[in-house]
Amino acid sequence: MKKKYLTAIIGLLVAKVAFAQHQHDSMQPMSSASKTDTMREHQHEMSDMPAMSHSFSRNLPMNRNGSGTSWHPDHTPMYAYMTHRNKWMYMLHYSVFLRYTSQNANNASMRGSDRQVDAPNWVMGMAQRPVGRRGLLLLRAMLSLDALTVGRGGYPLLFQTGESFQGKPLIDRQHPHDLFSELSVGYSYAVNRQVDIYGYVGLPGEPALGPPAFMHRISSFNNPDATLGHHWQDATHILFGVATVGIRYKWTKLDVSSFTGREPDEHRFNIDRPRFDSYSYRLSINPSPALALQFSQGFIKSPEDLHPEDDVVRTTASLLHSKPLGPADVYVTSALVWGQNQAHGKTENSWLAESSLQWGWLAAYGRLERLTKSTEELGLEMALANRSLVTINALTLGVNGRLVRYGGSDLVAGLQVTGYQIDPALRAFYGNMPLSGEVYIRLTPSLMAGSMGMAARKR
Repeated sequence: MKKKYLTAIIGLLVAKVAFAQHQHDSMQPMSSASKTDTMREHQHEMSDMPAMSHSFSRNLPMNRNGSGTSWHPDHTPMYAYMTHRNKWMYMLHYSVFLRYTSQNANNASMRGSDRQVDAPNWVMGMAQRPVGRRGLLLLRAMLSLDALTVGRGGYPLLFQTGESFQGKPLIDRQHPHDLFSELSVGYSYAVNRQVDIYGYVGLPGEPALGPPAFMHRISSFNNPDATLGHHWQDATHILFGVATVGIRYKWTKLDVSSFTGREPDEHRFNIDRPRFDSYSYRLSINPSPALALQFSQGFIKSPEDLHPEDDVVRTTASLLHSKPLGPADVYVTSALVWGQNQAHGKTENSWLAESSLQWGWLAAYGRLERLTKSTEELGLEMALANRSLVTINALTLGVNGRLVRYGGSDLVAGLQVTGYQIDPALRAFYGNMPLSGEVYIRLTPSLMAGSMGMAARKR
């Protein structure tokens, strides 16, 4: 049955590829936009299509788009299909992995040892159009068939925690994403070239909390796995009920959100009840085309279904870097992310450093994480009654290469290995120096032609 689902999703995406390529081939060049006032704003001149702008600003480059209302660096490469019709601009992004993963492979009889063939996936469509001389309307939808292609209980991932299935917490597993991962609408108004005001509503959507979610960060593009710090850094990227308002002044932005604190339930094909019982704020700064920084804090009401009495204060900070190194498909992207949860009298921290080097058809990438997790989250509170927190370190190294580029799409094959240095208290359960690995193929759109040069052309 699972093979049928995998075949169906890959077939669907191949059909979308063919449609998008047909639309792209039929596009006619358009007149160039005027240059911006200053280099510091690094607002990019679109040499062919004026509609190619940021989702929440007519005066910023589309490369800056992150998940929700977050910002990427302006030099971020874009993998998508795009077409124009009348006043509308349409974009389609997706990523589908087909892989075999083996967790804690060198300790086969111990905790977390699991193997699985699965297909993590998502697809996002976006439509935007100018409204009058200063307005911009955005419609966005993101879907995922994770519940079918990786299972409702998610996929094995050593030391991962968060959410639940069949009344039990998910431990050493990453939860699947909901079928409806984003259904949102946004509107922005350009007061002038330096100032935008905007609003965003999603059911589901993503509030102003954290960096761009891992699945949308270009530094995570090649890694099929969620970050172990997901529920400390960016787990609010799918919440059923989000309302955000914000203002941009030049290269600084402040946005605030009201949202539903409860994370999605285990029923992955429905729409959960919106509550709007939590709030957050985020300050974003892009001091140069290569950098994006943010600091955010959220007050989250009852995020976990199994612990409704626990509220969480989440604080995050991040620095994203993206830099072209020559031709369009040669670049390096990196991220430094810190996230902290304060709940039920405990303070837990997570740190992440990841980087990806793309050199034409070949990519090499790495991810380093360090986390403090409670023994309760790992289901070891009774076995380790004398410990409340444990430390976990993980290093992932991977490489992949493009097999085929056809119709504006890339098929790549890769492999990665993760090694863990863990708290001595955990060794009796997980073994010494656990190792995990996987091999995969991945289907995505190709790098958009000229997308890395948009920033340079508009300076």
